[in-house]
Amino acid sequence: MKFAWIRPNGTWNDRKDAIVDALESGFDHILDFDNTDTIKQLGNVSIISDKDDADIKLLGFNEKVTVADVKKEQNKGKQVAAYVEINNKEDEKLVSKLGTVADYVILKGKNWKVIPLENIIASLQDRSSKIIVDVPNYDEAKLALETMEHGSDGVLLSSNEGSEIRKLGTLIEKESKETYDLKAATVTKVEPVGIGDRVCVDTCSMMQVGEGMLIGSYATGLFLVHSETLESEYVASRPFRVNAGPVQAYVMTPGNKTRYLSELEAGDEVLTINTKGEASTAIVGRVKIEKRPLLLVEAEYEGIKIRTLLQNAETIRLVSDQQKPVSVAKLKVGDKILAFFSEGARHFGMAIEEQIIEK
Repeated sequence: MKFAWIRPNGTWNDRKDAIVDALESGFDHILDFDNTDTIKQLGNVSIISDKDDADIKLLGFNEKVTVADVKKEQNKGKQVAAYVEINNKEDEKLVSKLGTVADYVILKGKNWKVIPLENIIASLQDRSSKIIVDVPNYDEAKLALETMEHGSDGVLLSSNEGSEIRKLGTLIEKESKETYDLKAATVTKVEPVGIGDRVCVDTCSMMQVGEGMLIGSYATGLFLVHSETLESEYVASRPFRVNAGPVQAYVMTPGNKTRYLSELEAGDEVLTINTKGEASTAIVGRVKIEKRPLLLVEAEYEGIKIRTLLQNAETIRLVSDQQKPVSVAKLKVGDKILAFFSEGARHFGMAIEEQIIEK
């Protein structure tokens, strides 16, 4: 996921306006040396600074940083951001070393045409650090984030311009979107199975028709379960909600990771997916678990069978291959519905290459 930090400058009033713009654009990491307490009165933010009370300790801003310096601060339990101004090959070598130990490495280049940013990013492909580029404006931020196939992990925008901050916020949201290749799976079984503990996921986002979450019983495949955006004669619409399924089911979360529905709680993040497979991050506002009658749905795509269980009710919907919501009460064998398929298995929610049998 791409991200941005903001470094305001000038008078306190100038900085304050920039910080407010940053918060309203979704940025909650501020680099500042003088106003930690005052900044934290504006919102719940993390401060990057060379001070000991910083949330992330900044090293190298005024003097050369070493690997030993980084490890010393980390031994105190601190996250460390190492700042390196790139002027020559020696600086590039230092970045390569710091990239194996520091939590973040911030790169400042006086002239990226002389020392290409893509060379440095390429040399850090196997690093553990997050790579951030210090930029003065939106255009350079966009260039840094899009350099090579992946670009930098993030940018440090050193600017007070509200328009630049807001444009960057829009770019970060776009760059951070994930996509999932949805396939048209054929329904092979639909049958009631009895009572179970069903989970409703109420988010802090208003979903549109065609949006829902990827839910399923198997790691190899998740169904697109539609949100409660449609009115019915039984209940009013709840466009913030997905009636997701039983407690043991997987739900897709950011970074192609899954969690069990039973694990979710207020403040967690999940992905909402549209019919094109485009994902957005949503914050969980509440999880509601109740005993409800369940329905088993099985579907197949290219020889791979997947299953999920859903509440047996007219208001619960999957999505057809025509990108239309279809009620489970009307679902029948032979129907085609959208699902996401993946190879391998899951270990603590992460996709791994391992043979697994699920049934």
